[in-house]
Amino acid sequence: MSWTTQQRVGDTTVTSLTDGHFRLDGGAMFGTVPKVLWNDLNPADELNRISLRINPLLIQLDGRNILVETGFWDQGGDKFENMYALDRDETVFRGLNDVGLSPDDIHIVINTHLHFDHAGRNVTPAGDPTFPNARYVVQKQELHDARHAHERSRASYIAGYIEPIADAGLFDLVEGEGEIVPGVSVLPLPGHNLGQQGVVLRSGGDTLVYTADLIATTAHVPYAYVMGYDLYPVTCLEMRKKYLPQWYEEGAIICPPHDPAVAFARLQEAKRGFKLEALE
Repeated sequence: MSWTTQQRVGDTTVTSLTDGHFRLDGGAMFGTVPKVLWNDLNPADELNRISLRINPLLIQLDGRNILVETGFWDQGGDKFENMYALDRDETVFRGLNDVGLSPDDIHIVINTHLHFDHAGRNVTPAGDPTFPNARYVVQKQELHDARHAHERSRASYIAGYIEPIADAGLFDLVEGEGEIVPGVSVLPLPGHNLGQQGVVLRSGGDTLVYTADLIATTAHVPYAYVMGYDLYPVTCLEMRKKYLPQWYEEGAIICPPHDPAVAFARLQEAKRGFKLEALE
């Protein structure tokens, strides 16, 4: 069964793609939440790892093809891929092909942040831009932090998919909130790191939000379910408290980047905040 699935947002077609699935430590993914609570949501394997996906999003709007995220770093070698149990059962390229596109057809790439599971396909194995006709949109803060990583962040950034884009002059750096094209804007969502941004599409009275790792999966909507990977957990909590009520009131379609089974969902009220229910 293909993961590639489409959704109408007002007058715009969006397509959820995938670059395969992988696993990360469940304790790290749920921070201080006890395993007895999160294990029912996403059961851990024998190494305490939970199943995740890489879910890029294609927005086709007014003749432009906009790709949000590019996929998982593909040059890490066997040790790297075994560590993360990476399984490319599908790729972002096959997903594009499903809708009649190739990498050359992408006009804009939006990197929500530059971690290897989000921006790893920015370049080809030869070190060339994967999407040669695109500008790559990233927060100025995020590019700076990726190039000045510290002990907590160093493992998440790999120069091999960052510097070739910078050398080619293809990064478009934004500072804060801004419209990329009419109807598509980026929204700073710090917490996971300082330079993370989400993507907001508004079309025909409808709203879609690609949340980046503010809400990594549908299980991460409860306010307290903050990841151990989040460098600024209290900031992450504040961002959720600020935006989840707004997105709920708007009836926004939510796209979590790492859910293993759900591409599109909507917020529903719950006892302690909100929950996400998949769209049929």
